[in-house]
Amino acid sequence: MAYSYDPQNIFARILRGEIPNKTVIETEHTLAFHDIGPQAPIHVLVIPKGAYVNFDHFATEASAEEIADFTRVAGRVCHMTGAAPGAGGGGYRTISNAGEAGVQEVPHYHLHVLGGRVLGRMLQRQD
Repeated sequence: MAYSYDPQNIFARILRGEIPNKTVIETEHTLAFHDIGPQAPIHVLVIPKGAYVNFDHFATEASAEEIADFTRVAGRVCHMTGAAPGAGGGGYRTISNAGEAGVQEVPHYHLHVLGGRVLGRMLQRQD
């Protein structure tokens, strides 16, 4: 499948240093930073530095090094923020939205790490 990446999206601009961010951790392939409109006491975005539109694009086309780095950074974020149960936190949720039906707002793959409170149900049935 062909993916159309918009190099002017806000995350691409953050990666180029055009827009500041509050960095949590940065590696060769990944950037994690605090969300500017947090939906929970802990709300960090983890993004690959490569031009990937969504999870399936990243999972099928990123290198093994990019995938491993991204996954490890996401895990480190859970512990660094204190959200991980093993780090003394009560737990966390990770969310990745894709496409219009998934309500993806920025066309650059990103993983939300949320925690710091009970988050409630993820979805409500709509019959």
